[in-house]
Amino acid sequence: MSLELLTLTNPVFKSYTFWTGVLVIKMLAMALLTAIQRFKTKTFANQEDLMSPKLKVKFDDPNVERVRRAHRNDLENILPFFIIGLLYTLTNPNAFLAINLFRAVGISRIAHTLVYAVVVVPQPARALAFFVALVATAYMALQVIAAAAF
Repeated sequence: MSLELLTLTNPVFKSYTFWTGVLVIKMLAMALLTAIQRFKTKTFANQEDLMSPKLKVKFDDPNVERVRRAHRNDLENILPFFIIGLLYTLTNPNAFLAINLFRAVGISRIAHTLVYAVVVVPQPARALAFFVALVATAYMALQVIAAAAF
């Protein structure tokens, strides 16, 4: 392993850095999307957030919960990508393959949010987006394991 792999002159690390930044912004946007849904549906989880004494605390609005589930799915899938993507970069992988794996994860996670929480599209759209990122991340994890084992 060489720290030279962790510079922006390395196209693999540069791509990893780009897609990590995109996915961080995407995850931050999910918090805003949740807030938008809460205000649109007047669904608030805390007494102090209620905008009127007529409103009640509510936890079961389907639109808010859909966005929250999509955000939780991001946390469950994007955070592992952040770790394994960096470790994969340290294995000095083929640049073409690595860049396209990072791209696949980034684009599929954005697509997952779009078809799950923004414009609800019937299955298999969400499953396809989910599995593209899952398979790419699992492949990188196996490559990291193989590189570390031998």
